[in-house]
Amino acid sequence: MKGPDGKYLFGLVKMGEKGQIVIPKEARDVFHLHPGDQLLLLGDTRQGMALVSPDMLKLFEHLPGGLFPGGAGGEEGKTPGTGEAERDGGGEPDD
Repeated sequence: MKGPDGKYLFGLVKMGEKGQIVIPKEARDVFHLHPGDQLLLLGDTRQGMALVSPDMLKLFEHLPGGLFPGGAGGEEGKTPGTGEAERDGGGEPDD
């Protein structure tokens, strides 16, 4: 359901036994998502989780210390979430 100012409510999704969710078709259409696309999962223990395009990391480049001030969440000079598992072409998670 579309709301004001580009806001949407896409509904509930259910997580399967392997931790997978299905992104609703309307959301895939609105955000031009296709099979094989990568999404960045951000989390805050108080505010919840968000899925964003990896391109959104550019928005955080201006912050001192990057996305994770103090270096938490990644090694110096490396972007969190760009490890070997992400470079192998994606696909289904292991059992």
